[in-house]
Amino acid sequence: MQEALKVEQLSKSYGNLLVLDSLNLCVRQNTVFGLLGANGAGKTTAIECILGTKKADRGSISVLGRDPHKDRRNLFQEVGVQFQEGDYQPEIKVSELCEETACLYKSPSDWKSLCKQFGIKDKVNRTVKSLSGGERQRLFIVLALIPDPKLVFLDELTTGLDAKARRDVWKILENLKSKGLTIFLTSHFMDEVEALCDEICILKNGRAVFCGTATQAKELCSCEKFEDAYLAITGEEGIE
Repeated sequence: MQEALKVEQLSKSYGNLLVLDSLNLCVRQNTVFGLLGANGAGKTTAIECILGTKKADRGSISVLGRDPHKDRRNLFQEVGVQFQEGDYQPEIKVSELCEETACLYKSPSDWKSLCKQFGIKDKVNRTVKSLSGGERQRLFIVLALIPDPKLVFLDELTTGLDAKARRDVWKILENLKSKGLTIFLTSHFMDEVEALCDEICILKNGRAVFCGTATQAKELCSCEKFEDAYLAITGEEGIE
């Protein structure tokens, strides 16, 4: 299976603080990959370097076979991004934001269909600021999918959603994966990671301390639950 994303020996420092230390990642096409770790472990910096919005100190990055710094214009058309905190004008309507986003791409998906899929069809004439946290989160996922991307980055994709809404989003993403979408996600919900991710990488202080499947992590730590294995691998076990 071909690679959608490959990172080799990626390192990044801010002053004397080493945030990423020789990170290696390989994400196969048509899979869901989870990058895990506590707050401050280096997940956001890794994504920013992968997307080319920050420059790594050293290492190589290939996204859909391209260099994210040298070929950002073409990659922009094939990659979707959803960040946990979206910075949009509070008075803009959902429909206006979706239309503006669609105008940026050569062959965008039907945003109205996406809004229906994610349960916010009846909110399109509302302002972004009037949406609940869960509705706003679903909107951000819609915006990430409007480019009709080959690869999408989802940061804490179901934060603020209730249990049913989370599972509805999972089903939609599983369906999109079956149609060829590659998904790179971060999450603090270990049940979500176990349900969705084909492979995972766990970061601790900027270093990869585990790469493999959730099942392999449980076997490594002799744990029945993936959450327990995650805590054991990160050393967060017993911290209060």
